[in-house]
Amino acid sequence: MNFKVGVSFKIKNDLSEIAILRDKIELFCKQYQLQQRAINSIKLSMDEILTNVISYSFKDKSPHEIIVRASLDSFLFHIEIEDDGFQFNPLQIPEPDIDKPLEDRQIGGLGVYLVRKLMDCVEYRRENGRNILIMKKNISIAS
Repeated sequence: MNFKVGVSFKIKNDLSEIAILRDKIELFCKQYQLQQRAINSIKLSMDEILTNVISYSFKDKSPHEIIVRASLDSFLFHIEIEDDGFQFNPLQIPEPDIDKPLEDRQIGGLGVYLVRKLMDCVEYRRENGRNILIMKKNISIAS
């Protein structure tokens, strides 16, 4: 099977928008019969990144538009999150030492660590004053 399909959504920098988008992404995934395990990884990763973008990327309280693009190309799912927040590459955050006792760990960084573990590829670039984070997941069609 070789095909490419995609969808694009625009949301505001409001945490309540994430649940609505999560449902739309799940419907898109189910339409193409992705396995539930892959869908869960995709949704959780998207939630983590969007929560970080909405919570920390904007210096003002003004409305900002975040663009989320999802596509399926044969057996690879892509999700791209684009925002106009201040420049921040989450992939530069060092991986947490998960073997340390909880009380000795630094606060934060676990969400990005989780995304790196759930997705097969995570990339970042800054383009035209916008952050673009791309996550890819190898998938198989549900049987």
